[in-house]
Amino acid sequence: MNVYQQIKNAKRVVVKVGTSTLTHHNGRLNLRRIERLTRTLSDLKNQGREIILVSSGAVGAGAAKLGLRKKPDTTAAKQAAAAVGQVELMNIYGRLFSEYGYTVAQVLLTKDVLDGDTRQKNAEVTFEQLLNMDIIPIVNENDTISSDELEFGDNDTLSARVARLTNADVLIILSDIDGLYDSDPHTNDEAMLIRTVTNIDSHITDMGGGSGSAFGTGGMATKISAAKIATGKGIHTIIANGQKPDILFDIFDGKSEGTVFVAGGIK
Repeated sequence: MNVYQQIKNAKRVVVKVGTSTLTHHNGRLNLRRIERLTRTLSDLKNQGREIILVSSGAVGAGAAKLGLRKKPDTTAAKQAAAAVGQVELMNIYGRLFSEYGYTVAQVLLTKDVLDGDTRQKNAEVTFEQLLNMDIIPIVNENDTISSDELEFGDNDTLSARVARLTNADVLIILSDIDGLYDSDPHTNDEAMLIRTVTNIDSHITDMGGGSGSAFGTGGMATKISAAKIATGKGIHTIIANGQKPDILFDIFDGKSEGTVFVAGGIK
């Protein structure tokens, strides 16, 4: 069975969406895209899959609602923006998923939760219970109380850690780029999309670079790092363009989309 067939048969799926996917260039939420994302994920649920959504956007949404032109620079302002934005995000997700018959749950994490045996086990049990109850966990970093010591740093890393914790079959990271290129496609018109990566070596990691949008964090480097975390646990990882959330249908139809980082072994 090839990797695309394994992905097609995946039951437990972690989908990560970044701020650039969820917002317009001015930082305000892209409601049309979020609606398409929730509809697509709901239909994947209808197919019998278990879905965990790792969603960025709280700080960006809060900053936009507060009239800020970019992500706050100070920790206190970032935490305040996250507190405002997380409420708005969850209200929207709750309303949209309910239209398709699904209930959502908010799961806010800090790094220490997944680094400690007891708290990590509690988180694992909570995820299992939510999935058993046919609920869609929506995960984000708890920016409101996080500090440098407690931060994951980016939600790409968080999504990989959640995929490992929940023993997911597939991790899909939706971004504003088609996948991993052999050079920067923004500056090189001849850059080639790499469809499959079987070994994340120094050559691959060197291809990652650049920061996120004005309202997001991370870039390709954090996505490659996340893929390394997930594939090390036997979880196939895909980086794909989230501008059209329907791409998830193509992925689970077994089509070649984005860049697939092949797991080190089949679970």
